[in-house]
Order: sequence, then C-alpha cells, then structure tokens
Amino acid sequence: MVIRTSNPDIREYRLCAGIMLFNEIGLVWTGRRVDVEDSWQMPQGGIDTGESPISAAYRELYEETGCQSVELVGQTTDWILYDLPQALVKKSWGGKFRGQAQKWFVFHFKGDDKEFDLAKTEKPEFSEWKWTNIYKLDEFVVDFKRPVYKLLVSEFRHYSDSLSKDLS
Repeated sequence: MVIRTSNPDIREYRLCAGIMLFNEIGLVWTGRRVDVEDSWQMPQGGIDTGESPISAAYRELYEETGCQSVELVGQTTDWILYDLPQALVKKSWGGKFRGQAQKWFVFHFKGDDKEFDLAKTEKPEFSEWKWTNIYKLDEFVVDFKRPVYKLLVSEFRHYSDSLSKDLS
C-alpha cells in the first residue's frame, strides 16, 4: 500500500529522500543493490536530523553515485509512504520504523558518465549502474517498492518524454 500525504507520521516512518536522475535522452539512472540479489533501484536515503529533504537528496546522490553535475527540475508535492513487508520490519533500521516516508526529487544530469563512482563511501549501496527506460523501472525493483515506482513513473514521465522528444 502506498499513501500520499503532506504530513507524514515521523514516529512510524523513516524520512527519506529519493532521486530520479534523467540523462539527456530521458533515461533514468538505476543501480544494482549490493545487499539484495538482482534488485535495482534509484538512489535514495535517510534524511538526517536537522537536514532538509533537498539537502539529503543532494547528499545521497553524491554518496551513492559520485554525481554532482545535476540540475533540480522537479519534486513530489506530497510525501510518499510505504510499509515494509512484516519480515523486514525488525531487520531494517533497528526495527524502529514500519516503512519509509519519501520525498522524491527529479534531477537532470549535466555531466559525463565518467563522473559516476559507486565506491565514494566505505559501504557502497550499488555494485553497478545503468541508464533505464522510465517505463521499465518497476520490472526489476523489489516487490514491495513496485507501487511507489509506478506512482513515480506516472508523476514524472513527462520529464522523460520531453527529453526524448528533444532528440527528434
């Protein structure tokens, strides 16, 4: 179940910033997770105490991808909440949260692919990366995040469509 809200209950949900990063032809950056076999996702991560969602998005994007050559072009108006499967609740984030409340940001990548460095941190999130068609994002994400990705595709597909039309 996915819920949209302007005011998430921060006692039950971990606050998180998510990033949909488009290249010049409208493809989306995705990384293969190091901790879940054959699972890919877009960059995302927790918002630290006192940190704004947009600051967390820039920080997480850099930490997880090494990327800095970006331009902010959009964001979700509301927070998107999802629950973890019951089996993961106790294993994730010390069992403190039932899921995540995510604010998603859309960036346009302005650099060269050589900029991506997945080993920027001591504990990399991703083992490899690729550019992906936005309409195929939900095909390889873990099942419990699929509704979130479908919602994001619906909300942000116009960015991809616009960039791909610019090439025609």
